[in-house]
Amino acid sequence: MKYDRSFNFSAGPAMMPEPVLEEIAAEMLNYRGSGMCVMEMSHRDKAFEEIRDQAEADLRELMGIPDNYKVLFVQGGGTLQFAMVAANLMKNGVACYVETGSWSKKAISEAKKYGQVKVVASSADKNFSYIPDCSDLDIPDDADYVYICENETINGTTFFELPNTKGKILVSDQSSMFLSRPCDVSKYGLIWAGVQKNVGPAGMAVVIVREDLLRDDLDPKTPTYLSYKIHADNDSMYNTPNCWSIYCCGKVFRYLMDNGGLEGVAKRNEEKAAILYDYLDESKLFTAPVEKKDRSLMNVPFVTPTKEQDAAVVAATKAAGFDNLKGHKTVGGLRASIYNAMPKEGVQALVDFLRKYEAENA
Repeated sequence: MKYDRSFNFSAGPAMMPEPVLEEIAAEMLNYRGSGMCVMEMSHRDKAFEEIRDQAEADLRELMGIPDNYKVLFVQGGGTLQFAMVAANLMKNGVACYVETGSWSKKAISEAKKYGQVKVVASSADKNFSYIPDCSDLDIPDDADYVYICENETINGTTFFELPNTKGKILVSDQSSMFLSRPCDVSKYGLIWAGVQKNVGPAGMAVVIVREDLLRDDLDPKTPTYLSYKIHADNDSMYNTPNCWSIYCCGKVFRYLMDNGGLEGVAKRNEEKAAILYDYLDESKLFTAPVEKKDRSLMNVPFVTPTKEQDAAVVAATKAAGFDNLKGHKTVGGLRASIYNAMPKEGVQALVDFLRKYEAENA
């Protein structure tokens, strides 16, 4: 069945693969003979426990997650993780952060509530249009961890080379590039990702954390829900979890496994991004502000010479059936988020439209 669906370039919540949505729709009223929707199902029901267990098993296989890492499904999204990381890992009260844009800045602000934060590298001097050199960071001996936002959703930059943490734990917010390319989990102490960009419905984060970082000696004032160890000890079911999001994410994990794994999705993402960046680089009207070596394959910001023309282009794209191309309110311009589920045809259609718009309006 064909559906009247737009090309949705939203930064999140974002598109999900159509075959996954069709499978979810088919199970909506009666999940595999249970007589109920997963949204109605008790999280203690055997059917849901199987959903949760299968989702974790598939994610482990998809990413090659080592046995000494726990996989957690935690409600609250990214904003909660800014606090949870600091609350759980700031044992000495010192942490190093790399400042690369809006989301790393928010993480820094939250971490300062728990201890001393040292910004060891920043790209603020050029409007966060590049990734700073992280090969020789000044990391104090008592630092608990080094934190990066591996892909800045708003600013459109990504790390293609991880920082030299000089033996300290690497923590990464992978929200907007999670499962978009292969990942060597063993290089990190902790990875977290809000799922509403590349994986599933909003309202949850996946946390992948090395077992030795789980602590039961947190500050006594720390809310129980903020303890990674509590979640790990209870298989992410300390309280009623986000059952629906776990179910949908599990569908996406399986879909990716059946369609070339992370190697396959990386190849498709590189091809999609090249279509858009190649046009922007040749355009006389549009400019992509991010340095080429640091360009995100997931979030592509671009601008015209004026704010008025930016707004006119956004209105024209909306009228043509392309949704959510307005840039984030903090930076303006335009932004195309081309996550895993965005088909190549969608990117090509956008480029064809922008090329025609430029010819008619330049």
